[in-house]
Order: sequence, then structure tokens, then C-alpha cells
Amino acid sequence: MNTNEIYGSKELERDYGPLTFGRALWAHRKCAEISQKDFAKILGMSSGSLCDMEKGRRIPTPKRAAKIARLIEQPEIVWIELALQDSLRDANLDYTIKVA
Repeated sequence: MNTNEIYGSKELERDYGPLTFGRALWAHRKCAEISQKDFAKILGMSSGSLCDMEKGRRIPTPKRAAKIARLIEQPEIVWIELALQDSLRDANLDYTIKVA
């Protein structure tokens, strides 16, 4: 990549795969330098549930995604959209969600 190349979400997805709820949650936790155990406490869930969510083995409902977003002081709409998109992907449905 040279300095003149634009590197946005499409390029990130090309290089690292789609942004998922779990990947976003993991990245948020890592950037905040919080252990999985402490982050699980903040979110009101077990470490095992958080691990499953971060690894994509568990996809939250839109209601739970909104609650998590509020707890980490992030925009609910983004996290709800990620959770819904993961649900479609998990069902092998090739649609794109846009929450407004």
C-alpha cells in the first residue's frame, strides 16, 4: 500500500473479512485494555458468554446489542446493525442490513 492509496471499509473487509459484532466487541475491549473477565462484568454476562460472542459463536439479539452499546457508550444503531448482519450471514442469506 502506498501513501496515495485510499484504505477504507471495503479494503479492510477484503484484507480481514467482514466486520462482525464479535470482532467489533473484541476490538473495543482490546483498545480499552480491559480483560475479558472485567469486560464481562461490565456487560453483565459471564466470561464464557463474552468469549462466545467475540468469537462469533453467539450473536446477540437486537435488544441485547443495544444494551451492550449503551453500556460501552457507543451508538446503538451501529451495534444493532452488526448483530442483524451477523444473523443474516449465519443463515446464509446474502443481504445487507442498513438500520435507520
